[in-house]
Amino acid sequence: MAKRGVIIVAGGSGRRMGASLPKQFLMLGNQPILAHSINIVHEALPAADIVVVLPQEHVELWKNLSARFDIANHKIAIGGSERFHSVKSGIEALDSDVEMIAVHDAVRPLLTKKMIIRLMLEAEKCDAVIPVVAPVDSYRIMNESDSEIVDRSKLRIVQTPQVFNAKALRKAYEQPFSTKFTDDASVMEAAGYHITLCEGERQNIKITTPTDMVWAEAIIAGDETQL
Repeated sequence: MAKRGVIIVAGGSGRRMGASLPKQFLMLGNQPILAHSINIVHEALPAADIVVVLPQEHVELWKNLSARFDIANHKIAIGGSERFHSVKSGIEALDSDVEMIAVHDAVRPLLTKKMIIRLMLEAEKCDAVIPVVAPVDSYRIMNESDSEIVDRSKLRIVQTPQVFNAKALRKAYEQPFSTKFTDDASVMEAAGYHITLCEGERQNIKITTPTDMVWAEAIIAGDETQL
């Protein structure tokens, strides 16, 4: 079995959340959001190396906070000015013999073990796999003076974790940074790799606003009542 590594990017400032702490450190149920993400990854991939990428100024905060909870073992890497640089730092923190790398947003704590395993299995067949879901809303694209409807059947909402062949991902991250890089798949695509889409999960939301937090609390509470 290929040796796996997981990079959890936790560099958000939380401005849109309006909280005193960055959103990855806020409590969701009985644990910080970041703790949920670390632990679900560990449950799905118990042998994987986990690297959490944090801004330098948040490292001590996380160490103090995480000491109060039961959280799976993980390394800490220092992030950069852009997500690209943070992921690159995470890649460098993983052992060189890691053959498959998943990159996940810390503030997507509601993914399931089933999806993580499914993505990993799919990634054994190709260089890059990303989870997506079809949009349910209608969309319009803006131009200078008007707008027009977009065919939503051609759109997909991109999620994480995104899973890659480690050798290919390392090579892709040798590129110079570009503002066109919106996620790791875009970095891989710019390096010439094909991106395979895999079905994501509706509940795998990115917690960005107070409303997202309400939904996440409801999902967590629902899961606990089913245990």
